[in-house]
Amino acid sequence: MDATLRFDGELVGLLHRPAADGRVVYPVTRRASIKDVIEALGPPHTEVYRLAADGREVDFSARLAPGMTVTVQPKPVPVDVTRPTVLRPTPLSRLAFAADANVGRLATLLRLLGYDTTYDRTISDTDLAAQAAAQGRIVLSRDRNCLKRSQIVYGRLVRANDPLDQIRDIIRVFDLTRFLAPFRRCLRCNRELIAVDKAAIQDRLQPKTRRYYDDFATCPACGRLYWSGSHYDGMKALLQQLGIPEERSPR
Repeated sequence: MDATLRFDGELVGLLHRPAADGRVVYPVTRRASIKDVIEALGPPHTEVYRLAADGREVDFSARLAPGMTVTVQPKPVPVDVTRPTVLRPTPLSRLAFAADANVGRLATLLRLLGYDTTYDRTISDTDLAAQAAAQGRIVLSRDRNCLKRSQIVYGRLVRANDPLDQIRDIIRVFDLTRFLAPFRRCLRCNRELIAVDKAAIQDRLQPKTRRYYDDFATCPACGRLYWSGSHYDGMKALLQQLGIPEERSPR
């Protein structure tokens, strides 16, 4: 009455019970989908990108049966979310993210790179999943239970503690260097910045800023001003830490 599930790659480390070879013998005592069984063993479905039952590729709804051997494979890095697959037949039209409350700094870094990233520290897991489904977003979270919600199609379980390590992982997994647009988005509101004439904001500038800088942008939502001051140099240094070439930054 047992089935065998063989987990590959980084999925092995997500199992609740260590399995050096990734092989789990599972007693089939109830009718359950392969997806439900995988998540009961630890990995969220967002981390799984291919399932093969007795050598035949199947989707998440396939039922686990006695004697069955299931191969469970992780993301083929880099992931192209704009291409349909058996497990995700409806692709996304773009790269956009929804960050959970536990990865707020990661959300800021994604906005710095120019990626549309929603973040609300008060949002519930239910509402986050609904938002991602309605707006076609990749959910980023350190909470496995959040990512196990069926409404979430695309996601990434954030493993690292340090925000720089987190953003490096997201850059690697989703190949973010293809569509970078640094310094184009409000770090607070996520809205795209718009250029603003210096004369229209003279009264909001400190004397030294007014004297030494001429080019400004503003957020249409919160009104925050941006210019190429010392904070800009600090963010450029951060991009260099992430291995993003200087020519990808705005002049």
